[in-house]
Amino acid sequence: MNKDSENKYTVKNVSEDLVDFYLDECLARHGTCSCARCVADIRAYALNQLPPRYVVSSAGNAFARARAMSTQAKADIISSITAGINLVKQNPRHD
Repeated sequence: MNKDSENKYTVKNVSEDLVDFYLDECLARHGTCSCARCVADIRAYALNQLPPRYVVSSAGNAFARARAMSTQAKADIISSITAGINLVKQNPRHD
């Protein structure tokens, strides 16, 4: 593998950006703890429930984001975050 090509491309899971996009809104709506540990636990739970959407190029990134913004995809993302919120509320791991 050419070292120059290694530096030009990065693999990105677009699902992470999409969860982050809706996370604050969901946290506020459900009035849950927003400490760093709880947010990380909720984020990890939600991401484990969603299929990864890996992209390399900016065109792939735009395509994956457009597909993920469908009504069903948004519902799946928000549902996964909400399930994570409910689980963390019942079992908080912060001090």
